[in-house]
Amino acid sequence: MSIKFGTDGWRGVIADDFTFDNVARVAAATAAYFKNHKKIRNGVVVGYDARFLSREFAELTAAILASKGIRVILSDKISSTPMVSLMTRKLGAAGGVVITASHNPAKYNGYKLKGDFGGPAHPEMIQKLENQLKRVKGLKSKVHGFEDLKKKGKIRLLDFTSQYVEEVRLKLNVDLIRSSGIRIAYDAMHGAGQGVLERLVPAAAVLRNSFNPSFGGSHPEPLPQHLKDLASIVIGRQCDIGIATDGDADRVGVYDEQGNFVDSHRIFALLLKYLVEQKHMTGEVAKSFSVSQMINAMCERYRLTLHETPIGFKHLCRLMTERDILIAAEESGGLGVKGHLPERDGIYIGLLLCELMAVRKKKLSDLVTELMDEFGWHYFNRVDAHLTEKEKRRILGQYRKGVKSLAGRKVERMETKDGYKLFVSDGWVLVRASGTEPLIRYYAEASSPETVKLLLDAAQNV
Repeated sequence: MSIKFGTDGWRGVIADDFTFDNVARVAAATAAYFKNHKKIRNGVVVGYDARFLSREFAELTAAILASKGIRVILSDKISSTPMVSLMTRKLGAAGGVVITASHNPAKYNGYKLKGDFGGPAHPEMIQKLENQLKRVKGLKSKVHGFEDLKKKGKIRLLDFTSQYVEEVRLKLNVDLIRSSGIRIAYDAMHGAGQGVLERLVPAAAVLRNSFNPSFGGSHPEPLPQHLKDLASIVIGRQCDIGIATDGDADRVGVYDEQGNFVDSHRIFALLLKYLVEQKHMTGEVAKSFSVSQMINAMCERYRLTLHETPIGFKHLCRLMTERDILIAAEESGGLGVKGHLPERDGIYIGLLLCELMAVRKKKLSDLVTELMDEFGWHYFNRVDAHLTEKEKRRILGQYRKGVKSLAGRKVERMETKDGYKLFVSDGWVLVRASGTEPLIRYYAEASSPETVKLLLDAAQNV
């Protein structure tokens, strides 16, 4: 069967296509890919999230890499994707592997590849891995047992969490956050962020902070429909901010003190303003194709170079490793900032927002209002439509032919960097097929929530 790496790694349904045999094949291809890497003497880092069988899949991956003569540094417990990226860079490893399906539903698991720079593997690296995969028909050489390899020191267990916590303490003003009196509610969504944030801010109110591979029947993506309990706790306990992280804790979702969801576009804009105006940092800015036009206006105001990439943090990561990028972000809650990693990190970004609130001594809702009054009110929403392959082809075919109007508004131009982005007088709509799930995503931005709804409804009825 065909194993395909999408926007962010390979994902599959557990026991259907995500099987021990297929993971073994991908691990063997990974070993072949890394074999001649200039840093291979420092080994490969392996971590895993809180999903069903993730630890077992990680141990198999570690055993195959070690059996091929590669030193493996394996997390001693559940670890977030940013932890694996951090340890890859810190240990000077050739690369990293994370067993995770990120924000996908519980029936999925996945396999992410990290570059030696501590971020998502670049597209050409993935291509080379897939080329190796075509050559792997089965495991020709003997795979030694995990415990045996561990005893021989070929696989070394390491506490990634403590190293990560120490790194965040060094980079953020955690003491200021603690002493400011900001009340934080944190929803780990039963994901890899469990047990981490309270080591940095012990007073935080935590929920869904335990091991539950079914994610309590929810979907570990930090969007409002999955975060109703967090919104209730923020209001009920009079918290100043609610922070949620997804299945592998690289994405973030945020609520203000009034229980209003603060989407990733606003988080991006708030942090860009903070980095430039308060921290006096410089650099270029990068955003995915589906991110707010407000960022364009801000970059113009601050005279910063702006890059726009296709969807997938791997494209932003490349820019972060090749250019002086101040902040990079995608629509789905993934943000990376200068001075940390060329990688998304939900806990880091959530706490950076807390630092901003502590420095400015303002409520999150007031910071959002200040931002919108300055750069114009922008509203955003996304609808995911689960469709058959036939329906997907039909809809994308309609957009390929061209659409002249949406919700009574003339389409002024269309961009096709990743899907079909149609601009109208007071907003835009983007229609694209997901790279990780069998669905079409519809995105819209406009100056009012009502217009966003009209545009999304119209886009789905083309």
